[in-house]
Amino acid sequence: MRRFRWSAWTLLILLFSGFVLPLFLAGDPREPVASPFARPAWVGRNQAPALAFSVPPGEGKAFAWSWDAPRGLSVSGEVEFAGVPGSARLTWEKPSGEILVLADLSGQETATLDLDARDMAFRAALGLSPFDESLEGLFGGRGTIRVRIDSDVPVEKSSLSVRIPGDRWGLFGTDQRGRDVFRLFLAGIRVSLLVGVMAVLVSTVIGLSAGLLGGYVGGVVDALLMRAVDVLLSIPLLPILMVLAALWGKGLWQLVLILGLFSWMGTARTVRSMTLSFREAPYVEALRAIGAPTFYILARHGVPTVLPLLLANIALGVPGVILSEAALAYLGLSDPRVISWGRMLHEAQSFGAFTTGAWWLLLPPGLGIALLCFVFMDLGRALEEWADPRLKGGGGA
Repeated sequence: MRRFRWSAWTLLILLFSGFVLPLFLAGDPREPVASPFARPAWVGRNQAPALAFSVPPGEGKAFAWSWDAPRGLSVSGEVEFAGVPGSARLTWEKPSGEILVLADLSGQETATLDLDARDMAFRAALGLSPFDESLEGLFGGRGTIRVRIDSDVPVEKSSLSVRIPGDRWGLFGTDQRGRDVFRLFLAGIRVSLLVGVMAVLVSTVIGLSAGLLGGYVGGVVDALLMRAVDVLLSIPLLPILMVLAALWGKGLWQLVLILGLFSWMGTARTVRSMTLSFREAPYVEALRAIGAPTFYILARHGVPTVLPLLLANIALGVPGVILSEAALAYLGLSDPRVISWGRMLHEAQSFGAFTTGAWWLLLPPGLGIALLCFVFMDLGRALEEWADPRLKGGGGA
Protein backbone atom coordinates (compact mmCIF):
# COMPACT_ATOMS: atom_id res chain seq x y z
CA MET A 1 0.00 0.00 0.00
CA ARG A 2 1.49 3.33 -1.06
CA ARG A 3 2.21 5.91 1.58
CA PHE A 4 0.53 9.29 1.55
CA ARG A 5 2.39 11.97 -0.35
CA TRP A 6 3.91 14.69 1.80
CA SER A 7 1.28 17.09 0.47
CA ALA A 8 -1.56 14.90 1.76
CA TRP A 9 -0.10 14.86 5.28
CA THR A 10 0.55 18.59 5.13
CA LEU A 11 -3.02 19.29 4.01
CA LEU A 12 -4.39 17.20 6.88
CA ILE A 13 -2.26 19.19 9.33
CA LEU A 14 -3.45 22.48 7.81
CA LEU A 15 -7.09 21.35 7.98
CA PHE A 16 -6.67 20.42 11.64
CA SER A 17 -4.89 23.71 12.40
CA GLY A 18 -7.45 25.85 10.61
CA PHE A 19 -10.73 24.17 11.57
CA VAL A 20 -10.15 22.13 14.76
CA LEU A 21 -7.33 23.74 16.74
CA PRO A 22 -9.05 27.18 17.07
CA LEU A 23 -11.92 25.45 18.92
CA PHE A 24 -9.52 24.67 21.78
CA LEU A 25 -8.09 28.20 22.00
CA ALA A 26 -9.96 30.64 24.23
CA GLY A 27 -10.66 34.21 23.20
CA ASP A 28 -11.31 36.08 19.99
CA PRO A 29 -8.35 36.35 17.58
CA ARG A 30 -9.45 39.93 16.82
CA GLU A 31 -8.86 41.04 20.44
CA PRO A 32 -5.48 42.49 21.50
CA VAL A 33 -3.44 40.33 23.85
CA ALA A 34 -0.16 42.26 24.22
CA SER A 35 1.64 45.40 23.10
CA PRO A 36 1.58 46.25 19.39
CA PHE A 37 4.50 44.79 17.40
CA ALA A 38 5.50 42.47 20.27
CA ARG A 39 8.17 40.01 19.17
CA PRO A 40 7.68 36.22 19.36
CA ALA A 41 8.29 34.84 22.86
CA TRP A 42 11.36 32.88 21.69
CA VAL A 43 13.09 36.06 20.39
CA GLY A 44 14.69 38.77 22.52
CA ARG A 45 14.86 37.16 25.95
CA ASN A 46 15.98 40.49 27.44
CA GLN A 47 12.55 41.98 26.71
CA ALA A 48 9.57 41.61 29.01
CA PRO A 49 6.92 39.02 28.06
CA ALA A 50 3.21 39.73 28.18
CA LEU A 51 1.55 38.47 31.37
CA ALA A 52 -2.08 37.88 32.33
CA PHE A 53 -3.19 36.45 35.67
CA SER A 54 -6.06 36.53 38.16
CA VAL A 55 -5.88 37.82 41.73
CA PRO A 56 -7.33 35.21 44.13
CA PRO A 57 -8.45 35.97 47.72
CA GLY A 58 -6.04 35.47 50.56
CA GLU A 59 -2.37 35.80 49.70
CA GLY A 60 -3.12 37.20 46.27
CA LYS A 61 -0.82 36.61 43.32
CA ALA A 62 2.98 36.84 43.36
CA PHE A 63 5.12 36.84 40.21
CA ALA A 64 8.79 37.33 39.42
CA TRP A 65 9.86 40.32 37.34
CA SER A 66 13.39 40.64 35.94
CA TRP A 67 12.96 43.10 33.06
CA ASP A 68 12.61 46.81 32.57
CA ALA A 69 9.29 48.40 33.48
CA PRO A 70 6.54 47.79 30.88
CA ARG A 71 4.58 50.47 29.11
CA GLY A 72 1.13 49.37 30.22
CA LEU A 73 -0.94 47.72 32.94
CA SER A 74 -4.67 47.05 33.31
CA VAL A 75 -6.82 45.61 36.11
CA SER A 76 -10.44 44.61 35.57
CA GLY A 77 -13.06 42.44 37.23
CA GLU A 78 -15.17 42.23 40.39
CA VAL A 79 -14.56 41.53 44.08
CA GLU A 80 -17.38 40.27 46.31
CA PHE A 81 -17.03 40.58 50.10
CA ALA A 82 -18.90 38.68 52.84
CA GLY A 83 -20.19 42.04 54.04
CA VAL A 84 -19.56 45.75 53.64
CA PRO A 85 -15.86 46.30 54.41
CA GLY A 86 -14.81 49.26 56.48
CA SER A 87 -11.32 49.07 55.03
CA ALA A 88 -10.49 47.27 51.81
CA ARG A 89 -7.96 47.97 49.12
CA LEU A 90 -6.13 46.39 46.20
CA THR A 91 -2.40 46.64 46.90
CA TRP A 92 0.75 46.30 44.83
CA GLU A 93 3.91 45.26 46.68
CA LYS A 94 7.10 46.21 44.82
CA PRO A 95 10.31 44.13 44.98
CA SER A 96 11.70 46.68 47.42
CA GLY A 97 8.84 45.99 49.86
CA GLU A 98 7.07 49.29 49.22
CA ILE A 99 3.29 48.90 49.05
CA LEU A 100 1.17 50.98 46.68
CA VAL A 101 -2.64 51.15 46.72
CA LEU A 102 -4.07 50.50 43.26
CA ALA A 103 -7.70 50.98 44.32
CA ASP A 104 -9.73 51.67 47.47
CA LEU A 105 -12.55 49.12 47.80
CA SER A 106 -13.93 50.29 51.17
CA GLY A 107 -17.67 50.57 51.67
CA GLN A 108 -18.65 48.30 48.75
CA GLU A 109 -19.95 44.79 49.17
CA THR A 110 -19.32 44.23 45.45
CA ALA A 111 -16.58 46.34 43.90
CA THR A 112 -16.06 46.59 40.13
CA LEU A 113 -12.69 47.69 38.80
CA ASP A 114 -11.57 48.82 35.37
CA LEU A 115 -8.13 50.38 35.78
CA ASP A 116 -5.69 51.28 33.04
CA ALA A 117 -2.23 52.72 33.49
CA ARG A 118 -2.84 55.02 30.51
CA ASP A 119 -5.45 56.86 32.62
CA MET A 120 -3.92 60.07 33.97
CA ALA A 121 -5.99 59.91 37.18
CA PHE A 122 -4.73 56.40 37.88
CA ARG A 123 -1.13 57.50 37.33
CA ALA A 124 -1.56 60.56 39.54
CA ALA A 125 -3.04 58.45 42.38
CA LEU A 126 0.08 56.25 42.30
CA GLY A 127 2.45 59.20 42.10
CA LEU A 128 3.58 58.33 38.57
CA SER A 129 4.54 60.86 35.94
CA PRO A 130 1.79 61.33 33.30
CA PHE A 131 4.50 61.95 30.67
CA ASP A 132 6.56 58.78 31.24
CA GLU A 133 5.63 55.88 28.93
CA SER A 134 7.00 53.20 31.26
CA LEU A 135 5.77 52.28 34.75
CA GLU A 136 9.13 52.53 36.47
CA GLY A 137 7.55 53.86 39.66
CA LEU A 138 5.21 50.88 39.86
CA PHE A 139 7.71 48.11 39.11
CA GLY A 140 10.92 49.78 40.34
CA GLY A 141 13.56 47.06 40.38
CA ARG A 142 13.70 43.34 39.79
CA GLY A 143 12.36 40.66 42.07
CA THR A 144 9.01 39.37 43.27
CA ILE A 145 5.89 41.50 42.96
CA ARG A 146 2.68 40.65 44.83
CA VAL A 147 -0.84 41.83 44.06
CA ARG A 148 -3.29 41.29 46.94
CA ILE A 149 -6.71 42.27 48.25
CA ASP A 150 -6.42 43.53 51.86
CA SER A 151 -9.74 43.76 53.69
CA ASP A 152 -11.21 43.59 57.21
CA VAL A 153 -14.03 41.46 55.75
CA PRO A 154 -13.42 38.08 54.07
CA VAL A 155 -13.44 38.00 50.30
CA GLU A 156 -16.04 35.58 48.98
CA LYS A 157 -15.23 35.81 45.29
CA SER A 158 -12.65 37.56 43.13
CA SER A 159 -12.63 37.77 39.32
CA LEU A 160 -9.91 40.40 39.12
CA SER A 161 -7.62 40.01 36.12
CA VAL A 162 -4.27 41.78 35.71
CA ARG A 163 -2.79 42.24 32.23
CA ILE A 164 0.74 43.45 31.53
CA PRO A 165 1.31 43.98 27.79
CA GLY A 166 4.95 43.08 27.32
CA ASP A 167 7.24 43.18 24.29
CA ARG A 168 7.17 39.40 23.66
CA TRP A 169 4.19 37.16 23.03
CA GLY A 170 3.37 33.71 21.78
CA LEU A 171 4.76 31.82 18.83
CA PHE A 172 4.51 34.57 16.18
CA GLY A 173 4.29 37.77 18.27
CA THR A 174 1.59 40.42 17.80
CA ASP A 175 0.56 42.75 15.00
CA GLN A 176 0.07 46.52 14.94
CA ARG A 177 -3.09 46.20 17.05
CA GLY A 178 -1.61 43.85 19.61
CA ARG A 179 -3.45 40.79 18.22
CA ASP A 180 -1.87 37.34 18.36
CA VAL A 181 -0.35 36.65 14.92
CA PHE A 182 -0.52 32.89 15.52
CA ARG A 183 -4.30 33.06 16.03
CA LEU A 184 -4.63 35.25 12.93
CA PHE A 185 -2.51 32.75 10.98
CA LEU A 186 -4.84 29.89 11.97
CA ALA A 187 -7.88 31.93 10.92
CA GLY A 188 -6.16 32.65 7.59
CA ILE A 189 -5.83 28.91 6.88
CA ARG A 190 -9.59 28.52 7.08
CA VAL A 191 -10.33 31.50 4.84
CA SER A 192 -7.74 30.57 2.20
CA LEU A 193 -8.97 26.98 1.98
CA LEU A 194 -12.63 28.01 1.85
CA VAL A 195 -12.06 30.64 -0.83
CA GLY A 196 -9.73 28.42 -2.87
CA VAL A 197 -11.87 25.29 -2.83
CA MET A 198 -15.29 26.99 -3.18
CA ALA A 199 -14.17 29.26 -6.02
CA VAL A 200 -12.64 26.31 -7.88
CA LEU A 201 -15.84 24.31 -7.42
CA VAL A 202 -17.84 27.19 -8.93
CA SER A 203 -15.44 27.47 -11.86
CA THR A 204 -15.43 23.67 -12.31
CA VAL A 205 -19.21 23.49 -12.58
CA ILE A 206 -19.22 26.27 -15.18
CA GLY A 207 -16.23 24.87 -17.09
CA LEU A 208 -17.58 21.31 -17.04
CA SER A 209 -20.98 22.41 -18.35
CA ALA A 210 -19.49 24.62 -21.09
CA GLY A 211 -16.90 22.02 -22.16
CA LEU A 212 -19.34 19.12 -22.31
CA LEU A 213 -21.98 21.14 -24.13
CA GLY A 214 -19.58 22.70 -26.66
CA GLY A 215 -17.64 19.51 -27.33
CA TYR A 216 -20.67 17.23 -27.68
CA VAL A 217 -23.13 19.51 -29.49
CA GLY A 218 -20.53 21.26 -31.66
CA GLY A 219 -21.49 23.68 -34.40
CA VAL A 220 -22.61 27.18 -33.49
CA VAL A 221 -22.86 26.39 -29.78
CA ASP A 222 -19.25 25.21 -29.67
CA ALA A 223 -18.04 28.21 -31.68
CA LEU A 224 -19.83 30.73 -29.43
CA LEU A 225 -18.57 29.11 -26.24
CA MET A 226 -14.98 28.91 -27.44
CA ARG A 227 -15.02 32.52 -28.65
CA ALA A 228 -16.29 33.55 -25.21
CA VAL A 229 -13.41 31.59 -23.66
CA ASP A 230 -10.92 33.33 -25.95
CA VAL A 231 -12.29 36.76 -25.05
CA LEU A 232 -12.17 36.08 -21.31
CA LEU A 233 -8.64 34.66 -21.54
CA SER A 234 -7.47 37.81 -23.34
CA ILE A 235 -8.71 40.12 -20.56
CA PRO A 236 -6.16 40.90 -17.80
CA LEU A 237 -7.50 39.10 -14.75
CA LEU A 238 -6.36 41.27 -11.85
CA PRO A 239 -7.80 44.62 -13.07
CA ILE A 240 -11.16 42.94 -13.77
CA LEU A 241 -11.16 41.36 -10.32
CA MET A 242 -10.37 44.74 -8.76
CA VAL A 243 -13.24 46.46 -10.60
CA LEU A 244 -15.77 43.73 -9.77
CA ALA A 245 -14.67 43.59 -6.13
CA ALA A 246 -15.21 47.36 -5.89
CA LEU A 247 -18.65 47.14 -7.58
CA TRP A 248 -20.08 43.99 -5.98
CA GLY A 249 -18.68 44.49 -2.49
CA LYS A 250 -15.88 43.01 -0.43
CA GLY A 251 -17.73 40.14 1.24
CA LEU A 252 -16.22 36.67 1.35
CA TRP A 253 -18.87 35.03 -0.84
CA GLN A 254 -18.78 37.88 -3.37
CA LEU A 255 -15.06 37.22 -3.65
CA VAL A 256 -15.67 33.49 -4.15
CA LEU A 257 -18.20 34.22 -6.91
CA ILE A 258 -15.91 36.71 -8.66
CA LEU A 259 -12.95 34.34 -8.63
CA GLY A 260 -15.11 31.42 -9.75
CA LEU A 261 -16.61 33.32 -12.69
CA PHE A 262 -13.17 34.18 -14.06
CA SER A 263 -11.42 30.84 -13.52
CA TRP A 264 -13.43 28.36 -15.59
CA MET A 265 -11.94 28.87 -19.07
CA GLY A 266 -9.05 26.40 -18.76
CA THR A 267 -11.38 23.72 -17.39
CA ALA A 268 -13.79 24.28 -20.29
CA ARG A 269 -11.04 23.83 -22.88
CA THR A 270 -9.74 20.65 -21.23
CA VAL A 271 -13.21 19.11 -20.94
CA ARG A 272 -14.09 20.10 -24.54
CA SER A 273 -10.99 18.42 -25.96
CA MET A 274 -11.82 15.15 -24.18
CA THR A 275 -15.48 15.38 -25.17
CA LEU A 276 -14.59 15.74 -28.86
CA SER A 277 -12.97 12.29 -28.79
CA PHE A 278 -15.58 10.86 -26.43
CA ARG A 279 -18.54 11.69 -28.71
CA GLU A 280 -17.02 9.64 -31.57
CA ALA A 281 -16.77 6.47 -29.47
CA PRO A 282 -18.79 3.51 -30.83
CA TYR A 283 -20.82 3.08 -27.64
CA VAL A 284 -21.84 6.74 -27.74
CA GLU A 285 -22.99 6.36 -31.36
CA ALA A 286 -24.95 3.28 -30.28
CA LEU A 287 -26.62 5.24 -27.48
CA ARG A 288 -27.61 7.98 -29.92
CA ALA A 289 -28.95 5.36 -32.34
CA ILE A 290 -31.33 3.90 -29.76
CA GLY A 291 -32.58 7.40 -28.86
CA ALA A 292 -30.74 8.11 -25.60
CA PRO A 293 -31.15 11.78 -24.68
CA THR A 294 -28.13 14.08 -24.71
CA PHE A 295 -28.36 14.83 -21.01
CA TYR A 296 -28.31 11.13 -20.15
CA ILE A 297 -25.28 10.45 -22.36
CA LEU A 298 -23.31 13.35 -20.88
CA ALA A 299 -24.28 12.68 -17.25
CA ARG A 300 -23.93 8.89 -17.39
CA HIS A 301 -20.87 8.57 -19.63
CA GLY A 302 -19.37 12.01 -20.32
CA VAL A 303 -18.76 13.12 -16.74
CA PRO A 304 -17.07 9.82 -15.66
CA THR A 305 -14.83 10.06 -18.72
CA VAL A 306 -13.50 13.52 -17.89
CA LEU A 307 -13.60 13.11 -14.09
CA PRO A 308 -9.96 12.01 -13.52
CA LEU A 309 -8.48 15.00 -15.35
CA LEU A 310 -11.17 17.22 -13.87
CA LEU A 311 -10.02 16.33 -10.35
CA ALA A 312 -6.44 17.16 -11.32
CA ASN A 313 -7.58 20.51 -12.73
CA ILE A 314 -9.42 21.25 -9.48
CA ALA A 315 -6.33 20.58 -7.39
CA LEU A 316 -4.11 22.60 -9.75
CA GLY A 317 -6.63 25.46 -9.88
CA VAL A 318 -6.75 26.07 -6.11
CA PRO A 319 -3.24 27.69 -5.93
CA GLY A 320 -4.18 30.24 -8.59
CA VAL A 321 -7.36 31.18 -6.73
CA ILE A 322 -5.50 31.43 -3.41
CA LEU A 323 -2.91 33.74 -4.99
CA SER A 324 -5.67 35.86 -6.57
CA GLU A 325 -7.47 36.19 -3.22
CA ALA A 326 -4.22 37.11 -1.51
CA ALA A 327 -3.50 39.73 -4.19
CA LEU A 328 -6.95 41.30 -3.83
CA ALA A 329 -6.70 41.28 -0.03
CA TYR A 330 -3.19 42.75 -0.16
CA LEU A 331 -4.54 45.59 -2.32
CA GLY A 332 -7.26 46.25 0.28
CA LEU A 333 -10.13 44.85 -1.84
CA SER A 334 -11.31 42.27 0.70
CA ASP A 335 -13.68 42.43 3.65
CA PRO A 336 -11.70 44.00 6.54
CA ARG A 337 -13.72 41.91 9.00
CA VAL A 338 -12.46 38.67 7.45
CA ILE A 339 -9.02 37.52 8.57
CA SER A 340 -6.99 36.16 5.67
CA TRP A 341 -3.29 35.86 4.87
CA GLY A 342 -3.57 38.50 2.17
CA ARG A 343 -5.30 40.84 4.62
CA MET A 344 -2.53 40.25 7.15
CA LEU A 345 0.09 41.26 4.57
CA HIS A 346 -1.97 44.31 3.58
CA GLU A 347 -2.22 45.54 7.18
CA ALA A 348 1.45 44.76 7.82
CA GLN A 349 2.43 46.87 4.82
CA SER A 350 0.01 49.68 5.76
CA PHE A 351 1.37 49.96 9.30
CA GLY A 352 5.05 49.88 8.34
CA ALA A 353 6.08 46.30 9.07
CA PHE A 354 8.33 46.31 6.01
CA THR A 355 10.20 49.44 7.13
CA THR A 356 10.36 48.65 10.86
CA GLY A 357 11.65 45.10 10.34
CA ALA A 358 8.64 43.34 11.91
CA TRP A 359 9.40 40.13 10.04
CA TRP A 360 7.06 38.06 12.23
CA LEU A 361 4.13 39.83 10.54
CA LEU A 362 5.36 38.99 7.04
CA LEU A 363 6.83 35.48 7.13
CA PRO A 364 3.87 33.47 8.55
CA PRO A 365 1.24 34.58 5.98
CA GLY A 366 3.76 34.69 3.12
CA LEU A 367 5.11 31.21 3.81
CA GLY A 368 1.58 29.95 4.45
CA ILE A 369 0.43 31.06 0.99
CA ALA A 370 3.49 29.45 -0.63
CA LEU A 371 3.08 26.20 1.33
CA LEU A 372 -0.61 25.88 0.49
CA CYS A 373 0.10 26.43 -3.20
CA PHE A 374 2.85 23.77 -3.19
CA VAL A 375 0.53 21.34 -1.41
CA PHE A 376 -2.22 21.61 -4.02
CA MET A 377 0.25 21.55 -6.90
CA ASP A 378 1.68 18.28 -5.61
CA LEU A 379 -1.82 16.86 -5.09
CA GLY A 380 -2.71 17.89 -8.62
CA ARG A 381 0.36 16.09 -9.92
CA ALA A 382 -0.65 12.97 -7.98
CA LEU A 383 -4.14 13.09 -9.47
CA GLU A 384 -2.69 13.54 -12.96
CA GLU A 385 -0.53 10.45 -12.45
CA TRP A 386 -3.58 8.54 -11.27
CA ALA A 387 -5.57 9.66 -14.33
CA ASP A 388 -2.71 8.87 -16.73
CA PRO A 389 -0.20 6.23 -15.52
CA ARG A 390 2.17 7.24 -18.33
CA LEU A 391 3.01 10.37 -16.31
CA LYS A 392 4.41 8.33 -13.42
CA GLY A 393 8.09 8.25 -12.84
CA GLY A 394 10.00 9.65 -9.98
CA GLY A 395 9.37 12.19 -7.36
CA GLY A 396 6.96 12.01 -4.44
CA ALA A 397 5.70 8.57 -3.63
